[in-house]
Amino acid sequence: MRFKLASLLSTSLLIAACGGGDRAIDGARNIPNRFGSTINALDDFSTGSTGDSSNAKGLKANEVRVTMEVPVNFAPNGEPTRRNLRIVVPDRIQVYRTNHSLQKLNDVEHTIDTGEDGHFIVDFKNGLPIGPDVVIEATWNGNGGITMKALAADSDRDVKVNPFSHYVVEEVLGNKYQANDFQTVMDCVNDTGGGLCLNKYVWSTLADQVHDFEIDIPSGANLATALDSLKNRADFATYVDDLADYALLNESAAGSIKASSADYNSVYFGLELGETLQSDGAPSAGQWGLRTTQEEDLTDNGKAFLYPALTLTTFDAFGLSVTSLATDMPYDRQTVTHTPDNRFITEIWLPNSHSSSPGAATLTPKSSADDLKPARLLAGRALYQTITYPSDSQTVGWTRNPYYFDAFTTKPINTKTGPDRVLASYFTAGKAISLSTQGNQLKRSNTLENHYLSAFELHLLRSDNFDLAKVEGDFNVVYLAGSFGGDTPVAFETGTGTLNAGSASDNELSAGITASTFTISRSSSGTTSTAPGTEIRSLSIANRRSKLSTGSRFMGRLSLCSTCPDTDYTKPDFGQGAASPDGSLLAFNLDDSSWGDGLLIAGKAPLASLQSDNRYRVQGALLSMSGSANELQQLNGGALTFTSNTTAQLTAKQFNVSHSVSDAQVNGPEGSEITETFTYTTTPNGQLSLMSTTSGLELDGFYTGEADQIFLTVKDSSASTPRTGLLIATLIPE
Repeated sequence: MRFKLASLLSTSLLIAACGGGDRAIDGARNIPNRFGSTINALDDFSTGSTGDSSNAKGLKANEVRVTMEVPVNFAPNGEPTRRNLRIVVPDRIQVYRTNHSLQKLNDVEHTIDTGEDGHFIVDFKNGLPIGPDVVIEATWNGNGGITMKALAADSDRDVKVNPFSHYVVEEVLGNKYQANDFQTVMDCVNDTGGGLCLNKYVWSTLADQVHDFEIDIPSGANLATALDSLKNRADFATYVDDLADYALLNESAAGSIKASSADYNSVYFGLELGETLQSDGAPSAGQWGLRTTQEEDLTDNGKAFLYPALTLTTFDAFGLSVTSLATDMPYDRQTVTHTPDNRFITEIWLPNSHSSSPGAATLTPKSSADDLKPARLLAGRALYQTITYPSDSQTVGWTRNPYYFDAFTTKPINTKTGPDRVLASYFTAGKAISLSTQGNQLKRSNTLENHYLSAFELHLLRSDNFDLAKVEGDFNVVYLAGSFGGDTPVAFETGTGTLNAGSASDNELSAGITASTFTISRSSSGTTSTAPGTEIRSLSIANRRSKLSTGSRFMGRLSLCSTCPDTDYTKPDFGQGAASPDGSLLAFNLDDSSWGDGLLIAGKAPLASLQSDNRYRVQGALLSMSGSANELQQLNGGALTFTSNTTAQLTAKQFNVSHSVSDAQVNGPEGSEITETFTYTTTPNGQLSLMSTTSGLELDGFYTGEADQIFLTVKDSSASTPRTGLLIATLIPE
């Protein structure tokens, strides 16, 4: 039973999609310099998969395949694969049980055989390991020799032994965990005390998803320098650290969505800073990018649409209740490259998709029928690759790194209906890669872009038949938008103020917006400037129909436009968005609006006051431009604490991405920490203003709901490095 349960949850909930399926496997036999029928992610790029490959075909129930990947310096003639590694068949492997000190303890009952493809196959006699206590160690004797480790608990059963897996073993077990931490996770793995601790399955997620990271190991690296390069990648190191902390949550924190399935309208905004590369991999230019969610016409004639969505599902198996989540968010993308000689090249890209593979998540704290409460939704997320075809002669593959998802959810509406919103911001990186055809497969060629992305996701529960009258009344509002091209090739604007919505008639209402704005811009000569301003604008909000298999209906999707003659299935001139079922929170993707592309959030007055002992998780993006550099910062794992009725403190870790204009070099993400002390003021309708006591940083916006959600724009007009941005602060349940 142990294997059957672990296998079911691993494949159904903690999915790491395989790299191409049977067709790709069959085609691989015709490729030279390969180990039989095994898959190499270098020449196995496909949609509907993550960046990793899987070699699980043909394995029996309790078997795993071992694939060793070494830095190129150790096996220059080995089979090339992605991330500047080489595939080799190890000279020796060992399988053993270990502890937090990485001691080799008692044997794990197993056999080791060599498969037809030349790789080692391990058969675990008592079922597949699911915890961090079983390690596979592989040794390659070429060029001085190298020995690396990997957790055996890998959800796709293709155990890759390489610097990424070795980092997890050494960093988590060897450095992070103390004896009591290791005992906690092993108690969960073994279900001591008769509980049903689902966080045991974090390990199969972690062991698998570290191989989705698109991080190149430096040429000439030994094991120590390879590990250092991973430790210095703040997004990778933080992801591993977050998943290790996630595993420490005990069984009382593993809750589930009350509804069997809850569907959400999604508003997604991505702010990116990256670099374009030359054919030899040298940097060409820095690049800003904006991504905004757009519905996708699947038929090109308005007959069927794919709507940006999140689905939360309660999954029941063997008496276990688990929350599974999946997202599918089509988006449009605009970029502007900034060359060392201050040329600016704007581009509108083909529609693309930001989709996460289905997987298990944890709600903490648990809510019972008698004690419904807000919660955090936690998960390690893997994103699917996509392919676009800009021309008949070019194919571009897009691959994206995993990330740790730490989202706020409101308390469930009732015991049968899930929370009405899921709110989060996170950081992820990825690549655009030129693909070439090799037989019936797509092979990775040169990298076209490295991009680093601050993402915002606002998921609002779909309504059965949304009534636009719920949007009537007064809202507080914030927005962040960017615009590229023209005499001012780069500009970012934030605004904070009010939105006053009139009475609904014929599924449309007027909406007057008044906002104080702050703009950072770069001229065509390369100089930067800042400007405060005021925005007063009359707009309309329209109920937007959705075409579903059950017919057309209003399900909470909205259009934002200067005039809305017919926006059910056509593009409004300001943007598309959604409303929570009660109309208390609105979110819009601004798309080709007069403000540019971005995100607008509006919330009604709060139902409670800020409390001095409340702590909020702070997530979001800050950006800056100076004469010599562009910078993007993601606040990750921050905490905003209101220490009194007039003071607050922000402490946060952040990822820093920087672009040096003169040499076109983009560095990052590097880790740093921020600490700011603020004085703050509020108004009865929920407006909030925080002013730093030590710097020029100002945060302005509003709080809403039970004072458990805060949305803030960033303003720092200092002459050297002016900054702006958008932050989401949501209650941390104690």
